[in-house]
Amino acid sequence: MSNESYTLFSGGAQGAENQFGKLAEYYGLGEVNYTFEGHKIERTRGVRVLTNEELVRKDVSLTYVSKLLNRRFTNAEKMRKVLQTIMHQVESGDQIFVVGSIQEDGTVKGGTGWGAEFAKICNKDLYVFGQVKNGWFKWEHGEWASVEAPVITSTHFTGTGTRFLEDNGKQALEELFARSFK
Repeated sequence: MSNESYTLFSGGAQGAENQFGKLAEYYGLGEVNYTFEGHKIERTRGVRVLTNEELVRKDVSLTYVSKLLNRRFTNAEKMRKVLQTIMHQVESGDQIFVVGSIQEDGTVKGGTGWGAEFAKICNKDLYVFGQVKNGWFKWEHGEWASVEAPVITSTHFTGTGTRFLEDNGKQALEELFARSFK
């Protein structure tokens, strides 16, 4: 299959999402970056501004998300919209790739964690590059399993993650794309 057949679904934010977008563009893949009016993102390619109606269709209780991820979210209105855009990203991809930090409770740190949890809820093929653990992990049978070298095989895949992309996370993404789109 040609590289043009693949589409990255992301959010275009600083850090991991920006790097996913740069690599998608470099390898000639399509790119869709979900955002909402007034939200600042770094990617300008493939921007898809969600309407209020589209955002509301993905409404989720911040209390539920806070309980699920064992943390409290502040700035409710903006955070709600960010979580709604993440749900659009995850729903659009068959494989979900995340860069972040897997915590002791099995969740991923920060708002990024909602993308990983929603992927679990939707039974998506989920991979996380743990920057602290310096390795890839796949969610299988209710737990994280270490994987050596995942490959993007789905024509519709999601790339999301931390705003604080470390050198090892950047390298992991570069190697992921090189393996997948020679």
